[in-house]
Amino acid sequence: MWGAITARAAAEMRRPEVGQPPWHTQGSTAQPSAALQLPQHASRQRRSSSLSDHLAPPRRLSGFSPLQVEAHFARVIQRVMPKSYAQALGEVRVTRTFLENFSGDQVRFLARGFSVPGDHPGQASHGYRWPFGPVAIITPFNFPLEIPALQMMGAVYMGNKPLVHSDYRVGLVLDEFVRLLHHCGMGLGEVDVCYGRGHIINSIIKEAKCRSTLFTGSKRVAEKLAEDLHGRVFLEDAGFDWKILGPDVQDFEYVGWQCDQDAYACSGQKCSAQSILFMHDSWAEAGLEKALAQRASTRKLDDLTLGPVLTWTTEQMLAHKDRLLGIPGARLLFGGEALQGHRIPKQYGAIQPTAVFVPLREMLKQEHFEAVTTELFGPFQVVTRYGEDELPLVLEACERMEAHLTAAVVSNDIRFTQRVLGATVNGTTYAGMRARTTGAPQNHWFGPAGDPRAAGIGTPEAIRLVWSSHREIIQDFGPVPEGLQLAQS
Repeated sequence: MWGAITARAAAEMRRPEVGQPPWHTQGSTAQPSAALQLPQHASRQRRSSSLSDHLAPPRRLSGFSPLQVEAHFARVIQRVMPKSYAQALGEVRVTRTFLENFSGDQVRFLARGFSVPGDHPGQASHGYRWPFGPVAIITPFNFPLEIPALQMMGAVYMGNKPLVHSDYRVGLVLDEFVRLLHHCGMGLGEVDVCYGRGHIINSIIKEAKCRSTLFTGSKRVAEKLAEDLHGRVFLEDAGFDWKILGPDVQDFEYVGWQCDQDAYACSGQKCSAQSILFMHDSWAEAGLEKALAQRASTRKLDDLTLGPVLTWTTEQMLAHKDRLLGIPGARLLFGGEALQGHRIPKQYGAIQPTAVFVPLREMLKQEHFEAVTTELFGPFQVVTRYGEDELPLVLEACERMEAHLTAAVVSNDIRFTQRVLGATVNGTTYAGMRARTTGAPQNHWFGPAGDPRAAGIGTPEAIRLVWSSHREIIQDFGPVPEGLQLAQS
């Protein structure tokens, strides 16, 4: 049975030689005062030793690759987050490769600036990427290693002092990672880790006056944080992610497999999960609906290719299904039932992989659009289809959606693909017959678009954007020209 981690299980997973975890455990809002001083230790000024300090851990973390370490982190992830071993291992490998990417002198090059000659002798302007100083990082339960590790290390690379909070249900993974960093040479004062429930962390960050906060999670919490912190936030919040299958049917088995992966891997608990599938008539006529149903039916609890949903109950998910089936023309493609024969606690959700078909024109009606585009963080997707002359309706739907995170245009028809890409805005968009919505590795930007608060993760561009600001220093040492007329104006 998968369930919440117990104190005994946590103790068993710790490395005994490094003692107790560095969590600042809070039981109520009356307790966080001691932790409020943590972020204040960081200054806006870049310490003279910061670059050399931050180069050492990535170099030594090339030792992250031995199989026993890799397997340990994959199992720790599985202990607290119900995903398959392959999904957990993928998270570890992305993190390892990210660390390799910033080994050697690569951290130094993150802070590359520029110089522009001035308009008289002795003057030049220099642009720098400058750290904020004390910052906060709030990360979700679904990627308990990858998201906190990549964002925390990016913040440190740029010279900041981060206060890091991982969802209270999965904090063990971050604890183990920080221990590994310390083992590899990172100073004990580089990072603070705070463990507790959301309202505790909210209180700490509000009172600590962190100069910037990175939040990954739900849209509701993101908007609350933006208000509480007066806009000093970067956000990677909800994603109602779409996939459009173009008119050219090819690589049928592969596309069906990728659709199943995007919708149901990790039980749909990814911000990049495929939320809605727009099928061209040609794919529907080729039998894609049946193929998707067959693939979904092979997912099972035994290997966690299907598992508990942490943020929606079974009743809530089935109620959402029934709400969509109330739309004229809607029908259940597959799934739609609660899982049977398990011991998953009732506070979690457990349903079959589910797809509901909703006619495109009904979906676009004002009275239905909000329901159809509600992100359900579980094994659930909406499916619709369109004809040759209905692509403008599909693009209208994509434009009206509010969460522009990932998207996929599955087509090798260049003109079709360019038309869709030119009319949409999602921050991470895949195009081509192998396009997907999930599985973002470390080698490209991942983040939303269309919002000035949008965060990114994983790449040099993302790190510079989120963890530094531009500073211009204009040097003007003279000489002062002889005979210069110093007239008032």
